[in-house]
Amino acid sequence: MKFLIGLLTAILISSVTYAQHGSSPAGHVNLGIKGGLNVYNIHLDDNTNLDRRIGYHFGLMGHIHFNSHFALQPEILYSAQGARTTVANATTETNLDYVNIPVLFQYMFDGGFRIQAGPQIGFLVSAKSKTDGTSTDIKDDLKPLDFAVSVGLSYVVPATGFGIDARYNIGLSKLNKDAGANSTNRGFQFGLFYIFGH
Repeated sequence: MKFLIGLLTAILISSVTYAQHGSSPAGHVNLGIKGGLNVYNIHLDDNTNLDRRIGYHFGLMGHIHFNSHFALQPEILYSAQGARTTVANATTETNLDYVNIPVLFQYMFDGGFRIQAGPQIGFLVSAKSKTDGTSTDIKDDLKPLDFAVSVGLSYVVPATGFGIDARYNIGLSKLNKDAGANSTNRGFQFGLFYIFGH
């Protein structure tokens, strides 16, 4: 997995470097860093209600301008997701950690505001169920890939390169391998970012 993360990081940086030296005079490319808060849950189609897991995310981002209003923003993020449930005073935490790669299409308004949407693929890094201090590895029970759609908005202070980001990620693929109730990831992300050379 460390090799995969390194490879994906190299691909992102290489694509940014290539775009900076590409043939499009209208566009430019920047690299950035970001991190923030996750508020995630696992949606079950049998109407079982679970509580949210509060987690985090951090990683790299690229910002590829096509023109003054349209851009593409690929990212590589480590993301702590999952859910919680309490039965008979016993709380079970389902902790799912992913390396997510969203590719967001952005419309940029004058003044720094942006709306964004795009696909996301997630690679499952770790999956554990924890009850009363006892942790069980459940990674083999779940699918290694997770497909989702992200929608949201962001704001960057043009003079500084600092910005804020809010998005909702809607899981499209079933998490569990068994024939039980279909489960999908769903969650909000609130983050801060910095774009170098903005």
